[in-house]
Amino acid sequence: MYSSNNPNDKSPIPPPQYGRQAATGYPVQQGVEGSWSSGLCDCGEDVPNCCITFWCPCITFGQIAEIVDKGTTSCGASGALYGLIAWMTGCPCIYSCFYRSKLRKQYMLEEGTCNDCCTHFWCEGCALCQEYRELKSRGFDMSLGWQGNVDRQNQGVYMGSTAPVMQPGMNR
Repeated sequence: MYSSNNPNDKSPIPPPQYGRQAATGYPVQQGVEGSWSSGLCDCGEDVPNCCITFWCPCITFGQIAEIVDKGTTSCGASGALYGLIAWMTGCPCIYSCFYRSKLRKQYMLEEGTCNDCCTHFWCEGCALCQEYRELKSRGFDMSLGWQGNVDRQNQGVYMGSTAPVMQPGMNR
């Protein structure tokens, strides 16, 4: 099934949306720039993640990078590279700001008053926590990684939905 009636257009139709966001990464409203699900400084919404990010931001960054890259990079590799850059330069934002930009483009989120690099430079921990909360609010279980979320979706447990998905076919 393809997105247009043009026989040369082979782009797939996005899967149906259940809840806010499916694990495939398709935004709910395509083409419309939207707001973040939480503010930059709303760390009170997820205190455990804020603590992890404060003490070891490479863990949070690795989880974000794996989801944003749709499983093409691993949490461990991304987190280790983040830690290495932080150790060598003292400025891991030169790496992490690019993932904020990718996340914004994937979900058509507004940039805000400060660009992504400045946001990460001045508020690295807050930016990582906001990105983590955004993915979590879109239905991702950050502890599962990309493949775990895809497997969960393929088993009929769609992001943001507690109702089972009915499969087409004959039922008795």
